[in-house]
Amino acid sequence: MPSFRALPPHGRPGEPDTQRAPVPVAEAMVDCAVYLDGKRLPGPRTHRAAVQKLRELREDGRTAFAWIGLHEPDEQQMQTVAADFGLHALAVEDAVHAHQRPKLELYDNTLFLVLKTVNYVPHESIENAREIVETGEIMVFVGHDFVVTVRHGEHSGLAAVRRQLEDEQNQLRLGPFAVMHAIADHVVDRYLAVTALVEGDIDDMEEDIFSAGGRTDVTAIYMLKHEVLELRRAVAPLTDALTKLQNDYRDLLSKEVLRYMRDVLDHQIQAAERIAGYDDLLTSLVQAALAKVGMQQNTDMRKISAWVAIAAVPTMVAGIYGMNFEYMPELDWPWSYPAVLCTVVLVCVLIYARFRRNDWL
Repeated sequence: MPSFRALPPHGRPGEPDTQRAPVPVAEAMVDCAVYLDGKRLPGPRTHRAAVQKLRELREDGRTAFAWIGLHEPDEQQMQTVAADFGLHALAVEDAVHAHQRPKLELYDNTLFLVLKTVNYVPHESIENAREIVETGEIMVFVGHDFVVTVRHGEHSGLAAVRRQLEDEQNQLRLGPFAVMHAIADHVVDRYLAVTALVEGDIDDMEEDIFSAGGRTDVTAIYMLKHEVLELRRAVAPLTDALTKLQNDYRDLLSKEVLRYMRDVLDHQIQAAERIAGYDDLLTSLVQAALAKVGMQQNTDMRKISAWVAIAAVPTMVAGIYGMNFEYMPELDWPWSYPAVLCTVVLVCVLIYARFRRNDWL
């Protein structure tokens, strides 16, 4: 069992180390169970009771494993669990503070897998949406007789995964690494589901950009691209972690579990390639939207220039006759005023018709 170093206290540097009342691990524990031959055993409700149950079964020559589920534990709670299961301090620190990239590390005989979870946020329209994709994290500690899962985020629940495994039982008979596969498979399947929903938003945005009329909201495209980039940062690094599992740590897993993990890797690559494609497509849409905005501005400037040219005719005539010279053309003719007005109107109409014919108006 590896040694465990205590994590730094909560106090800030230079402040006195005030001890706060410890919060029981049960406050952060979502579920706790011991499994023997694929079946859940009744009894243990705490992680220490599960450890004691494992010892009793080991003394009887029976192989079982415990699955402890935690949700956003603090340092003291995580230290307590780590001390009983022999978890390494560096991995425990990552599990407490979260905000990790997907990765896979081996600490002695314990695998530490970090998964980023994603969730699609429903919205009426992209223009009014503030967030499209939200992320969370799942940390999985896997040993020869235990699985400890640490979740961050409200959408990353594993209750459905546990129920499915307990109903089937065949996969649970493969041991703790089969639980790791089920969690990874659940997360990656969610990637595919979320990417399909994001694709619908991208299709709507593409249709809006290339529609004949209407204004293009470039801000909405930038927001959508930002969400896709966040999705890409959450999904893409997991490919390297799962590949590392197949190449470097294959001796820890049975052949059957390796087959399952290869299937997860295939789905993961598919999801990562989709997201990379969405990123490239949105880059093209940004360029197309900027080009469309430029064309709209050119059209507006042509319209403004055309109306200015039309307005210049009466302005010029009014400026000439407003100089109040004594000798001016047709100044003493009784019909000079209506004649000038008709001439101005006729010239304006001719200019309007010319601009209209050239699609400036």
